[in-house]
Amino acid sequence: MRIRHFNTDERVLVVAEVGNNHEGNFEVAKELVRQARVSGADAVKFQTFQTEYFVGTADPARFKRLKSFELAYDQFAELARLAKSLGLIFFASPFDLESARFLNGIVDCFKIASGDNTFWPLIEYVCTTEKPLIISSGLTDLEQVKRIQEFVGRQWPARSVGRDLAILHCVSSYPAPDEQVNLAVLPVLARELGCTIGYSDHTIGIEACLAAVAAGARIIEKHFTLHKDYSSFRDHQLSADPNDMRALVHGIRRIETFLGKPEKKVQPSEEKGVELFRRSIAARADLPRGHHLALGDLMWIRPATGLPPGAEDHVIGKALARDVSFGEQIRPEDVIEDKNQLLL
Repeated sequence: MRIRHFNTDERVLVVAEVGNNHEGNFEVAKELVRQARVSGADAVKFQTFQTEYFVGTADPARFKRLKSFELAYDQFAELARLAKSLGLIFFASPFDLESARFLNGIVDCFKIASGDNTFWPLIEYVCTTEKPLIISSGLTDLEQVKRIQEFVGRQWPARSVGRDLAILHCVSSYPAPDEQVNLAVLPVLARELGCTIGYSDHTIGIEACLAAVAAGARIIEKHFTLHKDYSSFRDHQLSADPNDMRALVHGIRRIETFLGKPEKKVQPSEEKGVELFRRSIAARADLPRGHHLALGDLMWIRPATGLPPGAEDHVIGKALARDVSFGEQIRPEDVIEDKNQLLL
């Protein structure tokens, strides 16, 4: 998947998910963007909404809190400019159609949150923008994920579903219990969906994200905060702070190095070890000239500078052309077909 200059086939995309951790404070939002860059993240992501088009008023306390978290559209535009000036990819999850239409002018790609992966009018609109699309798969099973992918496919040219769509494995629990994270599904999603696969994390710590990369995730989204004790808002506690994000990015880059390429070959660093660690056929005892060799006369020792294991038929049943000491390698020139040849 390519988002602006970034190709997830070449490197794992690390997303600092600010979400609402700014809690409506624009200065904090800007600092989160700056700290995402300092921490080494590749992208920064927000959540954009107008509360009255997002949640009902049945829970007044929740409505009031979300309303206080809103940022104005012009503030998001400034955040996008800041992020891009720092070399970061900028995107957001729109939670209403009006916000999606606004974001189309400033984001590098769109993200559909797990709660909205069946919000068909929103997905349909986002597809019309022809921007790369990332969808979290929380609250679904595999068949539901396939239906989401098929819906996107009906909006896009067939080639784009594999090229411009990413599905993120996600467990929509805050925090997600370790025993329910289920990272083993990542290779299954890759095989079944044939598009870019990633992981959106809601666990405590960074270990699940590192494991997800080892399991094949090409996008990692981790909530990001300035301080885990910033407030009682639940997202701070399961977020990475700047130190965590630095450790996460460093760990992911190291895992990418560990993973290498999907091919099995002798690595340059082990080439010298081929001779050192392999074995050669040698004498198990002091053996006299003319002795007919049997399997019991042989042993196999390092280094591999003589006949290798598997070449025993070249010496068994043949006579020694010279005395051979214990531990000495037996070479092709050391044997003859019959000891009578020694008299010739």
